[in-house]
Formats: sequence, C-alpha cells, structure tokens
Amino acid sequence: MNKAVLTASMMAAFMAGNATAATVYQDDTYELKVGGRAEARFNISDENETTTQSAFEDKTRARLSIQGKSKLSSDLIAFGKYEEEINTDGEHKTRYIYAGLDTSIGAFSYGKQDSAQVMLTDYTDIMATFGGEGGDLIQGNKDKLDNVFLYQQDMGAITLAANYTAKDQKDSDNYGLAVQYATEMGLNLGLGYVDGKEANVSADQANVAISYSLGDLYLAGLYVMGALGEVDLIGYEVAAAYQVGSFAIQGTYNYQESENAGITTEQANAFALEGVYKLNGHLRGYAGYLFDQRDGKDDQLQAGLRFDF
Repeated sequence: MNKAVLTASMMAAFMAGNATAATVYQDDTYELKVGGRAEARFNISDENETTTQSAFEDKTRARLSIQGKSKLSSDLIAFGKYEEEINTDGEHKTRYIYAGLDTSIGAFSYGKQDSAQVMLTDYTDIMATFGGEGGDLIQGNKDKLDNVFLYQQDMGAITLAANYTAKDQKDSDNYGLAVQYATEMGLNLGLGYVDGKEANVSADQANVAISYSLGDLYLAGLYVMGALGEVDLIGYEVAAAYQVGSFAIQGTYNYQESENAGITTEQANAFALEGVYKLNGHLRGYAGYLFDQRDGKDDQLQAGLRFDF
C-alpha cells in the first residue's frame, strides 16, 4: 500500500470510525476476528414529532462483526464476514453476510455486501451523524445489497471493482464497474458506472469522485448523474475534515434532484457540521447538526457516545 493510500485510509478510519476488529485466533493457515460497537445516540428534530411522539428520538444501536480467512494454498485464501445490528426496540438488521476466495488475480465473493461503487461514495460519506444523501440515485449503487457477486483487484495505485446483483424481484438485476487511482501526492480519483433495471424500469448511474489528503486536512467531492425510467437524476456531495490530535471537525454538503416532465424536485439539500472527540482507541463522543434547506423540512441535532470493541 503506497503512502497516499495509507494516509487516506488513516483519515477515513478516524472520520468514519472503522474500528479494527480484534484477532481472537490465529495460526499459520487460519485467522478469526471479532469486533463491534455499542453506540448510545439520540436525535432531536421537529421531523420526529407526531401526535404521540416528541421531538426526541432514541437511535441507540449495537453491532457485532465476525470475519475470518483460511489459507488454502500459497495463492488461494478463503474468507467470510457476518455483521449484525440491533437497536433498543429489539429490531435486528443483517448488514453483511458473504463469503469468497482471494486469488492471485483478485478477490471473488457472493452475498450481502457493498456494490463496486461504494469505494467511491465512501470518499464523501465520512460523518458519524449525517451525510451520504446525495450519492445514491438508484438501488444498484448502494452498500449492503443482497445477492451481490463482487470482484475486486488491488494493484497498488489502481483498484478495480465489478459486481453483478441478481435481485429476487423480477427484472431488477444490475451490474456495476468502478476504478480508483491513488497518487503519491494524496490525491485519489475514481470513476464508476451502474446499469440495469428496478422493477422492470431501466436504471443507470455514473459516478465521479475525488479526494485529497494533506497532513490533517481531508477534502473530497462526488458528482453523480443517471436516470430511472423517464426521470433524470443528478446529485453531488462535498466533504471536508480537519483533525487536531484526538479531535476532528467535519462537514458535508449533500444535494440531489430529480426531473420528470419538466418538473424538478429536490430529494436532498443539506449542510451538516459535526465534531468528534476520541478519548482513546475505543471510546468517542460526537455531536452534529443538519441544516436542511428543503421547504417544509426541519433541522436536526444528533449526538452520541460510541464504544468500539
């Protein structure tokens, strides 16, 4: 991994909070890791209010992740991952469940996992609270999708990814291709494309992503365009973060609109700003505020404490 990729990965780990799972067993041919989080958090907004519900909404959750790999030969490794999330209402959600083979020509996997485009949308999806509303125009562009056949190949500065999603619903399959290039100067560039159908309606999306890391500063942008049947779609996201020791201040702007028969509708239009403080490698606190610019929508405040294990 070159310096540019390593620096970007370290910044992303601080901002998005991807904790390293603990290795609970390891020998010459097998490795097992377990990780997760307990995240006590809440949201305050008039958006939450109903005749019976106040502006305060609990969003506490926990996650458990188990992943492993087994060496079959010098150039063949089997791997798998399972991750589950539960909230205080007892609702379970399987985030990931997939298995595959890592070979000398790339990694092949199948299951519930990210599409090939996620390595690009992650450029701007950095917040602990809000963000990520402008990038996904169609379902085939998203993360944590069912029935995904995924291929990935890391060639140092260049990373390739391709996926085919075979949906349970008829006439809803899609495929996607993505590539990113990381320079030694901290600049990353990415291109991606998705094509297919959703409920027998044609759907496509193109992605262009860029990020730049310089010391403690991180900047990123994502532009997307596509169509769902007769509806034209565009969106963009910009993100910035600055880290000072154990504290980071982060901000994003997300915009998305659809046009149908000459009528334009804003699907997302919001600024978000947050602060994150890491007390150590396991505990962090954060607070963020969303300034929603759409008519009839209210701002939101979200805060929480998160313990990674």
